[in-house]
Amino acid sequence: MQAPVYTDVLRARRAIAPYLAPTPLRNYPALDRQLDARVLVKHENLQPTGAFKVRGGVNLVSRLSEGERAAGVVSASTGNHGQSIAYAARLFGVKARVVVPEGANPLKVEAMRDFGADVIFYGADFDEARGHCERLARETGARYVHSANEPLLVAGVATHTLEIFEEEPETEVVYVPVGGGSGAAGACLVARAVSPRARVIGVQAEKAPAAHNSWRARRLLEDRMETEAEGLATRVAFELTQSMLWEMLDDFVLVTEEEIRQAVRLYAETARTLAEGAGAAALAGALKTRSEHAGRTVALILSGGNATVEQLRRALS
Repeated sequence: MQAPVYTDVLRARRAIAPYLAPTPLRNYPALDRQLDARVLVKHENLQPTGAFKVRGGVNLVSRLSEGERAAGVVSASTGNHGQSIAYAARLFGVKARVVVPEGANPLKVEAMRDFGADVIFYGADFDEARGHCERLARETGARYVHSANEPLLVAGVATHTLEIFEEEPETEVVYVPVGGGSGAAGACLVARAVSPRARVIGVQAEKAPAAHNSWRARRLLEDRMETEAEGLATRVAFELTQSMLWEMLDDFVLVTEEEIRQAVRLYAETARTLAEGAGAAALAGALKTRSEHAGRTVALILSGGNATVEQLRRALS
């Protein structure tokens, strides 16, 4: 794999512009008080799929060859990546199959089906579903779309950070959730190119720390996967995104399940907006490290809002 470069992000913006409008970047004084900083929330929860991943999906599927489009695409997902592939496949008339774990978020599964994808349940978690997906790709000849090891996905999702710096060039710190790492890798790529002094900080769940531990060790590791935030729920780290994070990520924070739930509640109370667990992780990380960015301009990537009613009940109770 060839890691994407900044010009790939600019090409991705042109590719997705006819289909996806820029998302809002909003300031909330109540969050300013909580973090003792000027806080800007990047509302990726307002994407048509409810999550940032759709940027990468549209960029990748728009670039498929005629043969790949005819063969269709297959991917594995806990939900948001699968929605992005399903949404993009519908835009371009491509058959899509998505393999999800047995306990996948039912809202996300239903959305994939609404976008026209065939959904296949397999395994206890994302990594078991991913293994089955890879076998299915070999058997059918479909274009396998990995959720992280895809330069076109990384370049596509990086456009959220490009929009942040274009709207607010004085942004000094960007907090971004990390599951597979495409969003964080993309954020680093853009920050390095347009604002080298800005810091990018990744946030992952303590109960699914594979990416965090791999970043610290500078080698790919496997770890437990027990978080409720399915967008952060990976047992292994991935080569492409980790190689980019090793080079460019400034810091990495782990947050507890309660800290994630607190951030979901805080978004509801102060911003009147819906965040799923992974979507609230950036805020949780910023709250945990608030003393490090006092007085600065801090951007939080609210990566998704696809929470079930039961998840919201637990967060708000």
